[in-house]
Amino acid sequence: MTDVQRAWRFLEDSDPIASAEEVQAALARVAAQVSERLATSYPLVLAVMGGAVIFAGQILPLLHFPLDFDYIHASRYGAETRGAQIDWRVTPPASARGRAVLVLDDILDGGDTMAAIRERLIELGAASFHCAVLVEKILKRPKPIRADFVGLHIEDRFVFGYGMDAKGYWRNLPEIRAMRES
Repeated sequence: MTDVQRAWRFLEDSDPIASAEEVQAALARVAAQVSERLATSYPLVLAVMGGAVIFAGQILPLLHFPLDFDYIHASRYGAETRGAQIDWRVTPPASARGRAVLVLDDILDGGDTMAAIRERLIELGAASFHCAVLVEKILKRPKPIRADFVGLHIEDRFVFGYGMDAKGYWRNLPEIRAMRES
């Protein structure tokens, strides 16, 4: 089976979780909440690559206040569907020192990656840490971190679309879908 066939199979074997319209409404709500809380702090906004690229690209124009923007790259998934050790490809910048920092990510799953990002930013001397995620999974176990701003809460399924991928496929979908249970 080719990669193209596998990608289409993923899509065919999935269920819609949130339509493009629901995603856009969640994005607008998160932008309003972030603006209310951080508009006066001139924050450093960091996008977690590569999943947050769409979320960050869509939410930044909705934040009508001055900010600095950069990115970090920390991953526990790669091409897998289960997390492993954190792989720091691009670490947080030293410019986080003394700043309010807002981290944007596509999903808060188990929370280990975001907790590691928070820890690294606090070690660098960030004045405050905030995180906004498009999607947060509802899990039965406790998480080491809570998101400050959440677009959508979803059940514990493997999701993709709007920046999240399924083994590298379908980050570009305007909606969010979930793989069907086997």
